[in-house]
Amino acid sequence: MSTAAVAQMPDQNASTEDNIVEVRNITKYYGEDIHALDSINLGFPTGQMTTLLGPSGCGKTTLLKIIAGLLETTEGEVLIHGKPVFGPGPERAFVFQDFALLPWATVIENVGFGLELTNKGTKPEREEKAKHYINEVGLGGFEYKYPHELSGGMRQRVGLARALAVNAEVLLMDEPFSAVDEQTRRKFQEDLLYLLANEKKSVIFVTHSIEEAVYVSDQIVLLSPRPGRIHSIIRPEISRDSTPDEIRRDKRYLDTVEEIWTNLRKYLD
Repeated sequence: MSTAAVAQMPDQNASTEDNIVEVRNITKYYGEDIHALDSINLGFPTGQMTTLLGPSGCGKTTLLKIIAGLLETTEGEVLIHGKPVFGPGPERAFVFQDFALLPWATVIENVGFGLELTNKGTKPEREEKAKHYINEVGLGGFEYKYPHELSGGMRQRVGLARALAVNAEVLLMDEPFSAVDEQTRRKFQEDLLYLLANEKKSVIFVTHSIEEAVYVSDQIVLLSPRPGRIHSIIRPEISRDSTPDEIRRDKRYLDTVEEIWTNLRKYLD
């Protein structure tokens, strides 16, 4: 094991006091034949970003949707603040890969949709909050545009602003940057870390990109091929005080990327 990261098998008896989300013995079958996840026990630390990483079909998105309450488990349970949950809840917000915007609604209406749905505040208060997060994600001036008038990157920013506006404690992000070009993707990664540093959110993030996982994560959970099991947990030792370019040139960053690739490539042979 290199000095670039700390990798370990999860300790199922570890203290749960610092975990905002826990999954216990999560097993998922689709029908009788597809065994998607097998006995996943995992804690997601409060105020940190945990990324689920692994080969295609390993159950990353399945686990994320179970945590969101969008899928039922075959076995096991999800806990928030130590209490079992059985469906979606206001403490969790989902950022979809395909944006999931209302095509007939403007940017400000899309961002404020969750606030309206939960009847949070008066209409002027909801609009003020929506405008705040529209500005936070760099879309000031586009409040009254429709999704078809925006680029893919801008639509993804609307999705992020909508998730932030409802003030959920946990953001669940399913490959949120996969539909944009590489330059935009890198800028999104940098902007996301800046936003989260200010918002103090806990994030569970799914990606296929090793580089992205290492750049944005406090904790990386490496899953095996189906049925998904925890292969290891890696905590990148990267200084967040460095500039984005310095991080991407840092030997610890590069070594961690290579270390994860070495673990993953054996599943592809």
